[in-house]
This record gives sequence, C-alpha cells and structure tokens, in this order.
Amino acid sequence: MTIASRRDFLKTAGAAAVIASASRAEARTLKVPVGLELYSVRDFMAKDLQSSLNDVHTAGYTVVEAAGFYNRSAADFRKANDQAGLRCVSAHYTLALLESQFDSIISYANELGLEYIICSSSDGTHRDPNAHGDATLDDWHWRIDQFNSIGKKVKAAGMTFGLHNHTPEFATIDGVLVYDELMKLTDPKVVTLQMDCGWVYLSGHSPAEFIARDPSRFELLHIKDMIPVPGSKEPKLTVMGKGNIDYKPILSAATHLKYYFIEQEAFDGDPMTELREDADYIRNFNF
Repeated sequence: MTIASRRDFLKTAGAAAVIASASRAEARTLKVPVGLELYSVRDFMAKDLQSSLNDVHTAGYTVVEAAGFYNRSAADFRKANDQAGLRCVSAHYTLALLESQFDSIISYANELGLEYIICSSSDGTHRDPNAHGDATLDDWHWRIDQFNSIGKKVKAAGMTFGLHNHTPEFATIDGVLVYDELMKLTDPKVVTLQMDCGWVYLSGHSPAEFIARDPSRFELLHIKDMIPVPGSKEPKLTVMGKGNIDYKPILSAATHLKYYFIEQEAFDGDPMTELREDADYIRNFNF
C-alpha cells in the first residue's frame, strides 16, 4: 500500500514483553495478544462489517487496530467488535485529521475504548501550508513539534499517542536521517513509536537496530512479510514466513512490546486463509 492510498483511505473511509528463558538455549514465544491491522480486511468490512470481524476472530485474532470506521458510531463499532470477540485497542489517523478534527477524534476514541491513537502518516503537511512536494528537514522539525503537542493532549485524555512509519521517515535530508530526528526529538513521555517493520526493511535499514537503541520507545509494531521486486518501489506482500524479513532479531529487541498488528495488504489466495496462516505463524514463532 502506498502512503497516498492509506491517506486517501483514512480520509474516506496486558503489557507484556518477551519472557526471559530459564536458559539461553530455551526458545521464547511472544506473550502478547495476536493482533490484526484492520486495513488488511478493508474491502470485506466495507461490505459486511460484522461478518468480517467475526471472520477475523475465527482466523485467530483477539485484538485489532482500526483504519477507518465505515460510517459507524463509536458505540456501534465497539458493539460489533464485542460481538466478534475482539478488542479494538488502537486506531490510525493522518496528521491532517488530527489537526483538524482532534476533539471529535478524542471523543470517538474514548467511547470506543482505545488505548492508542496513532498518526498513520504526516505526508502532505508542511510548515508552510502553501508548500507542496517532498518534506524538507524544517518540515519534519515542524511535524515533530506537532507530534509532541498532540501527544500531550492525547495523554491528558487518558490514551497514548504514537507514530507509524512508511519509507519517507527513512529519507536522508541534508545529511540527516529523518528517523534519527524522530527518535531524538519526540518526547518519550507522550509519543511512542509504532514501527512498521516491513517499510523499514524495504527502506534498506534494520528494524532491530533502531529498536535496540531504546526498546522502551517501541510499544507497538506492525509486522508483515515481503519480497522486494527489482526495479519497483512496491514489494510483493506475502504470508508471514514466506518473505525475506527475519523477525528473530526484531522481536528479540522489542522487550517493551505491548501489541503487534499483522498487516497483510495483498493476497495471493483466499484472504482469510492467509490471515489464519499469518496468525498461526506468529503465535508459534520461536526466537
């Protein structure tokens, strides 16, 4: 999924870490709930919300992250998740929406029972509202100020604010890696980082290396698998375990992980069958 497609879609549409083993040779498994980013089933949810959520639970998921609410009230969306046996603990919003609709977002999120409000993308926002094109380093510094400000307000409302990445966060501008600035200048007291491991990998960086710098910053992960396509910016997205990403060092480094969300945005076969394979893979993952 491109950043633009996610932005367009969003506009329209307990805490546990890895358990230390008794011996270094003993395999470890994740002890956090199996989560799904609901963008993975966006087409199904648009047609039949309740049936789709029921299928997600049947496929092996217990927590979800929303990416749009399909014109449902918070009470109705929560009821649909409750009936499916799911907890919606997090939701994605663009920076533009967070700036223009913050009060209504907070009200909806509190009624829904969210724990996290995540900025899915800041693409298209600039220090100068009349500016266009790629973000400058000044734009990113301005965005960081917005993130810290929003984070304080989200915390005051009883939730945690976080940042999700695509690949622009791993651009180097004027000799500075943007993600280094995000880690350095966002306030850890009010901003957590939701690393999308797939896009970090595609950008040519190691997710594990960033997480290991300060594991406490990374309470949430998006996990997906992919195979880079030579000559294309868009990878082949695939079932967990069938791509090129090695999750052992990533999950070993994520010692402050509270939730992870599998996100498979394209499928080769039956989507629910593949999502079940994703859930089975990560539930039985040893590292």
